[in-house]
Amino acid sequence: MSAQTVAITGGTVVIGDGSDPIPNGTVVMRNGRVVSAGAGTTVPAGAQTIDATGRWVTPGIVGGFTRLGLVEVSAVSGTNDTSAGESPFSAALDVTPAVNPLSSAIATNRAGGVTRAVVAPDTSGDSLFGGQGAIIDLGADMDAVMRPRAFQFIELGETGASRAGGSRAASYAMLRNALQQAQRYAANPNGYGGGSTDDLLNRLDAQALVPVVQGRTPLLVHVEQARDILNAIGLRDEFPQLRLVLVGVSEGWTVASQIAQSGVPVLASALNDLPAQFERVASTQSNIGRMRAAGVDVAIGMIDDNDTHLVRYSTQYAGNLVALQRIPGASGVSWGEAFALISSRPAEIMGLGDEIGSLRAGRRADVVIWDGDPLELTSNVDAMYIDGVEQPLVTRQSRLRDRYLRTDESDLPQAYEW
Repeated sequence: MSAQTVAITGGTVVIGDGSDPIPNGTVVMRNGRVVSAGAGTTVPAGAQTIDATGRWVTPGIVGGFTRLGLVEVSAVSGTNDTSAGESPFSAALDVTPAVNPLSSAIATNRAGGVTRAVVAPDTSGDSLFGGQGAIIDLGADMDAVMRPRAFQFIELGETGASRAGGSRAASYAMLRNALQQAQRYAANPNGYGGGSTDDLLNRLDAQALVPVVQGRTPLLVHVEQARDILNAIGLRDEFPQLRLVLVGVSEGWTVASQIAQSGVPVLASALNDLPAQFERVASTQSNIGRMRAAGVDVAIGMIDDNDTHLVRYSTQYAGNLVALQRIPGASGVSWGEAFALISSRPAEIMGLGDEIGSLRAGRRADVVIWDGDPLELTSNVDAMYIDGVEQPLVTRQSRLRDRYLRTDESDLPQAYEW
């Protein structure tokens, strides 16, 4: 139970704030919160003690940009709630009722060390707006959404241009028009038409954008090309209260100093190095390392990169950024910083750094015990706690493995006979 005091002793402890791992450390949690973590931590009397000698103890992985819980089978439209191309609504769409805590992807990523995730909708049709995303936990219960309507998501760049009618000029005109209409709605809700030729947003969409233009809700903007990155930052010239967060940002390193100066944080794709689109011609695996060196506030996100099912790959991406330090001419990050990119950094960017993402005292007790270095591919999760409650690590895949691992041929279903 979360009310019990639990002390995890003897392991290599990772705080998750960018600092180095701590050998022979102790983590104490009580009432669903971290009490203390580090070296020399006293084990309270009467605490349940877990010996983690030879293992690693870390905060849970925070998926910086995902679509977890919105898709079961990507090719089956009935199980895909990422977008709504035929809906009359866009910005007003809220992923909260669509998040399925029983999705097989939730269990698989939980078993891979992911405890929380930023869950975003996708855009479709002729709108730049995907709608309102949420922050979720991956606990084995039906109460998955930690913070509903946590942000608004939009597409600019190539995708935004296609949504708006075929050009970047059209996408920025559409976006400015929408934000201006939200301002007009905020000033006079009763007088807003929402259906006239002058009001291109319906009332619910305009209402959903009010907290965005007032700076109460972050606006996550997907951009990849350097020019689009600077254009997105420039939106604050007209709408100074916008709390922008850039997503993707493959060419961010080319304008890293401008991003850093703006103070706009980034949820960056970790290892884009192929120009899959023209807007990513300058992609390099050194992107995050170079942005960090320039002072950009950055975390790892996985937009359009297995973001519906394989968020657990975040640890592999972080590990590869550590390995880049050994390649002449490449820019990587330290081990401690790499882990922070998938734990405390995304939490802080989403305004939840005082709640999740690290083992600092007072944070939610999202704790993972690994059998080895969590940034190594061969390491696995031995135990996991979310809000101090131990979580099951059983998945559909593990059940199938256990069912057939030692099955005698005579026990196989008829369909397995040739």
